[in-house]
Amino acid sequence: MSLRSLIPAVFLPALIFETGMGALAPVLALSGRALGASVGAAGLVLALIGVGQILGDVPAGALAARLGDRKAMLVAAGVAVVTLCCCALATTLWQLALAVTATGATNAVFVLARQSYLTEVVPTGLRARALSTLGGMSRVGAFAGPFIGAAVLSVRPVHDIYWLALLCTLATAVVVLAVPDVADPAGVRTTGKAPVPVRSVVRDHRKVFLTLGLAVLLVGSVRATRQTVLPLWAEHLGQSPSSTSVIFGIAGLVDTLTFYPSGRLMDRAGRLWIAVPSMLVLGLAMAALPLTHGLVSLTVVAMLMGFGNGIGSGILMTLGADVAPPATRSQFLGVWRLCADSGSAGGPLVVSAAAALGSLATGIAVMGAMGVVAAGALLRWVPRYSAFATTGTHSRKRAPVVTGAAAAPSGEEA
Repeated sequence: MSLRSLIPAVFLPALIFETGMGALAPVLALSGRALGASVGAAGLVLALIGVGQILGDVPAGALAARLGDRKAMLVAAGVAVVTLCCCALATTLWQLALAVTATGATNAVFVLARQSYLTEVVPTGLRARALSTLGGMSRVGAFAGPFIGAAVLSVRPVHDIYWLALLCTLATAVVVLAVPDVADPAGVRTTGKAPVPVRSVVRDHRKVFLTLGLAVLLVGSVRATRQTVLPLWAEHLGQSPSSTSVIFGIAGLVDTLTFYPSGRLMDRAGRLWIAVPSMLVLGLAMAALPLTHGLVSLTVVAMLMGFGNGIGSGILMTLGADVAPPATRSQFLGVWRLCADSGSAGGPLVVSAAAALGSLATGIAVMGAMGVVAAGALLRWVPRYSAFATTGTHSRKRAPVVTGAAAAPSGEEA
């Protein structure tokens, strides 16, 4: 199996779906404003897609365990078609809010299903590259989607962006239906046994979630904060919206270009060689952001933040694949993603609270320090639970190649 063989069945549908989601992000708040929402309420509409993803993480794992990954994706695509239609046709703010939240939940199902599938079928020697590339597809979609959306909005009204996202979703479903997976996952779902309840998975692996899961939450919070603090500090420095967009785009490009090398290094040298530097660079660069005073220094720090975030592409999915128990993989990964997404929601709130108290710089510095703490937590807990923390599969070249997490110790055995 090679990465190239995974393009039609895995990476292409992920890219199409995430491009549609990426096109939505810049206009969700504008849609709320068009329906008469205040600035604060419109911002809440934007946040609801993340809330929906959090609400959908655990059910996504249960759904994938019961139906299988491909069927779960098709169900998610079908629901997304309905929710996007509701977004486009919404006439009140509460209708839009409900539809946006449900759309976020469908995204959780789709991402988890592909992660679970790759974890099961990809050899461990290729795992980090495969999952980093999957994470890279999200980055490419988030980078390209707004540009495609801008082209549509140059000639069409704001709500038509939902029809673009709907077309991307339909195209994703067609690809999933038309292109068979490279290999059938050899998971326990083929045995006909009833899926294990999520609460049992949480109970059996609570030590993992309370230790490494906490590190994952910290990583998610720092990563998400990057997208919040950069435009806020640019505005604080008096940069124009167009200049801020260019800076954001440059940082996004750096972020997008670094996913494959990081996956290759994780496979060859081990996860910590990417996980710890990623958080240190991102955290220290974020802590340096309040020290910038002009366009050039702001751009340089933004690029460093993009680099730190980009080299960490797929690290959380890879760690989840390393420690997920084969018998309850989908349910475990659902809770794992809940840890990361909860951090993604909580991090920007810290900055917002600090800004409301009159010190945006303090909030940014706190989250920068949180990046260093996250690096320390990863350094402490990844070696305990992942068999590939420092040596990777490179030092295991004499061991038989296996798929899934069979080669890694479970959380309770470590």
